[in-house]
Amino acid sequence: MTTHEPNHHGLYVPQTPSRRDFLRGGIAAGTGLAFSAATHAHAASESQVKIGLIGSGGRGSGAASQALSTGNKNMVLWAMGDAHKDRLDGAYSNLSNKFPDSVKVPDERKFVGLDAYEKVLADCDIVILATPPGFRPYHFEAAINAGKHVFMEKPVAVDAPGVRKVIEVAKIADQKGLKVVCGLQRHYQNSYLESLKQVKENDLIGDIVGGQVYWNSTGVWVKDRLPGQTELQYQLLNWYYFNWLCGDHIAEQHIHNIDVANWFIGANPISAQGMGGRQVRTDKKFGEIFDHHYVEFTYPNGVRINSQCRHQAGCKNEVREELVGTKGILYVGSHAVDHKGKTIWRYRSEAPDRKDPDPYQVEHNVLQDAILNNKPKNDAYYTADSTMASVLGRMATYGGKEVKWDAAINSKIQLMPAKVTWETEPPSKPKEDGSYEIAVPGVTVVV
Repeated sequence: MTTHEPNHHGLYVPQTPSRRDFLRGGIAAGTGLAFSAATHAHAASESQVKIGLIGSGGRGSGAASQALSTGNKNMVLWAMGDAHKDRLDGAYSNLSNKFPDSVKVPDERKFVGLDAYEKVLADCDIVILATPPGFRPYHFEAAINAGKHVFMEKPVAVDAPGVRKVIEVAKIADQKGLKVVCGLQRHYQNSYLESLKQVKENDLIGDIVGGQVYWNSTGVWVKDRLPGQTELQYQLLNWYYFNWLCGDHIAEQHIHNIDVANWFIGANPISAQGMGGRQVRTDKKFGEIFDHHYVEFTYPNGVRINSQCRHQAGCKNEVREELVGTKGILYVGSHAVDHKGKTIWRYRSEAPDRKDPDPYQVEHNVLQDAILNNKPKNDAYYTADSTMASVLGRMATYGGKEVKWDAAINSKIQLMPAKVTWETEPPSKPKEDGSYEIAVPGVTVVV
């Protein structure tokens, strides 16, 4: 695997003692985590750990809810930002009703606009980055430059320049002692962690030689174009269908499954080739993304992973991963069989009534624990790798040719503008009939 793990020894730049004590005191007051710094709890009654939310859609408001549900009573939602006022107001209403004592966002700390992130960062300790993925590299850079701990959703970019920026900023986060957790929640899910242990420590299926990963579903929402909307406003509300904002669903959703392959194999793919297109979701309202992708990822030592993702109604839906080894097949998070079909392992079959903790919640528990106890924590590296792997897959399906990892990661093609204002012309421009250019395999240049 491309290893970006930093040397944490000697790189931590401590905060001032008063600031460190402030953060520790605030978090240690909670009862949701078994923190070891209880000696600092005396300051808890006077301390608040301020959370800033950037991007208040469904995933952003969900992440804010989880950040306020760790049991740490001094966690407060302090500032909110979104490009759209109705989104912000809706999230604020829901969160304040659920957490009346923890949501402290007066009107003067509700920021609307494409520069809202800068205002949220001015006065918070932890920031949640949950805008459309195209913005992620720049928001991450601003957050780390401002000295904030970060929870950010996946993917962390939509193009190779964005991935490179995230890796660069991740190194600065380590130098500053800042903690970063990312929304690839399978890394915090017990069934996946136990599956990994069985593979790596117990040699359950032998050497991995191949596998399949899937995210096949009916697709997601579409928002109608409204009278008076600018093209930029329309695309921001329908961000899922424009590559400069989303990266296509192979990056936005299927990254989860591709990430599992990278994680269990312990490497990034060295190349990809595949096919894809628009067969069902062809209306102009679906922007410029494909409705299906099929990619063959080749890893070191010839290991091949076949990857499927689809947005088509009325078809077989499945979201899962299976890995083939020399001794058997692992259905990740569930069970394993030998090559004769005999079950050789099942996840917690002895305790079917036991409910695992919600991995979405565990992400925030872990982040707050890392902040409190100054534990090394930076998910940005492997999330950047898996983001790049999904972008590599998109390059392969859009271009119709084999694409090497080294060529892809060094690509200069940048989909996301360096800065977006309300005056920006979106990179994806509609034709006279309102439709958008669609990639043509064999013709479209991707690297």
